[in-house]
Amino acid sequence: MFIKLTRAGGHTYAQLVESFRDENGKPRQRTVATLGRVDENGGQVDALLNGLLRSKGRPAATGATPQLRFESALALGDVWALHELWHELGFDGLAAVFRRARFTTPVELALRVMVFNRLCDPDSKLGVLRWLQTVSMPGVDPEALTHQQLLRSMDALMDHQAAVDDCIAGLLRPLIDDELSVVFYDLTTIRAEGLSQQDADVRHFGMSKEGVIARQFMLGVVQTADGMPIYHEVFDGNTAEAPTLEPTLKKVLARYPHIKRLVVVADRGLLSLDNLEALSKLPLGGRPQALEFILAVPGRRYGEFAELLAPLSERCAGATEQVVQEVQWQGHRLVVAHDPLQGLEQTAQRQVRIDALLQRAEQLAGKQDAQDAQDAGKVQRGRKLSDSGAKARFFHEVSDAHLARIIKVDLKSDLFTYEVDQVALARAQAMDGKLVLVTNVKDMTPLEVLTRYKSLADIERGFRVLKSEIEIAPVFHRLPERIKAHASICFTALILYRVMRSRLKLAGSLLSPEAALSELRRIQRHTVQIDDAQPIQGLSTITCGQTEVLAALKIKKPANDAQMTLL
Repeated sequence: MFIKLTRAGGHTYAQLVESFRDENGKPRQRTVATLGRVDENGGQVDALLNGLLRSKGRPAATGATPQLRFESALALGDVWALHELWHELGFDGLAAVFRRARFTTPVELALRVMVFNRLCDPDSKLGVLRWLQTVSMPGVDPEALTHQQLLRSMDALMDHQAAVDDCIAGLLRPLIDDELSVVFYDLTTIRAEGLSQQDADVRHFGMSKEGVIARQFMLGVVQTADGMPIYHEVFDGNTAEAPTLEPTLKKVLARYPHIKRLVVVADRGLLSLDNLEALSKLPLGGRPQALEFILAVPGRRYGEFAELLAPLSERCAGATEQVVQEVQWQGHRLVVAHDPLQGLEQTAQRQVRIDALLQRAEQLAGKQDAQDAQDAGKVQRGRKLSDSGAKARFFHEVSDAHLARIIKVDLKSDLFTYEVDQVALARAQAMDGKLVLVTNVKDMTPLEVLTRYKSLADIERGFRVLKSEIEIAPVFHRLPERIKAHASICFTALILYRVMRSRLKLAGSLLSPEAALSELRRIQRHTVQIDDAQPIQGLSTITCGQTEVLAALKIKKPANDAQMTLL
């Protein structure tokens, strides 16, 4: 049976019609009942519909226009993708760590919220709660999470840091090659706010990576050649870089004992003779090979290698493209790379600075007593100064230009005496465009050693991600343990960021993780209520671009919940 609409006398009627076959087997139709006029408000058809709605437990329809109420749309796509990655990588296993410690509050959930916030819309811990009101995070009730719970979860994270680190190391272990692992280590400075002093405070004044004195702490990060962060540690803000290398590597080796061979690559600030000796003697447990390293020689120490590298410099003099050579030094390989274009640029830039300083020296020497007619117009070196501070000012300007080894200023003399050390200048020019690496790796060619070192730039990109997209700084926490917990949360966010970057790259996508999350953020959850009925939820249409992003990240599409049928 079906409903058939017919016209008669200018009105539309609804009829209940039955289909059947006659005695000859031909299809026929007969009208069972006329239900009433469709164009009549409050008539038989409306009465029938209201009766059917009541039998289903739904409110009867009225003749008035339905009232629609829309709630604010909540962003879903970005937190959905992160939620799926979180569970796929096994980070939800952190919940078991805190269950064993008998925490009654959902610590893993609070940590997950704070990690997702660093990637989606980084804010303070109070700002996390405001952000949570604008998203539809699976399994999270925004009203049930408080500021105190977030802070207590950070405390719980540090109270059980060893268990948490072991859990995360277990998750990352499959991503590390156990036959040969090349890891990169570097440090950066993280600016901290506040003037209070705490016991065991990690905030100290020191020279930041931006070149200014600031209150800060140091963050060391170890990552694999594939760009996956595997370890981090917070150091005091006035810690020298070189002494952090050995203890950090000991912890990495203890955390990943399955690695059979480890090659560590580190930047210039981490090289010292003590480091080389300590790294060569670093115990590696049952591993068949000793720890291997590739370390860059700081530019300030290039003078120590001038005589050793003199023959190489002569061979590089007429080069038009990159030259990579090596020599032996104290039982280690010294790999030297020369870039002629960069060398010419460095030489020209230094000469510009020298010329500017010499011109400045002539100006300072010309500041004589205008009434001294005997010396009027005679500007030369070796003249007594009427302004005793001019000599000191020139010395500081030379020092600020990092040319104190080339332009020598005699501060003890009564005369304004300075000279350009031509030997030091020639030595500096000979080292222009050169990168000097020291290594004990025996089975890599000089070019392979250079290539491995240049991959260290990726960890610098990781630091930029921490400071820009994840916004690890400035840090407003006072307590040292809270500062370390904040760094741990940001480090976990960096792991998710790098996993997304790797998947996008493998899929051939040109999007960065930040751009991918921004694209997915437009997938929203909408809630609408019709009259007094139960609210209905649904998702915005997922576009082709968003589908491609989800496919590149290997994440399934979010699905609509079961909704009631609209009549």
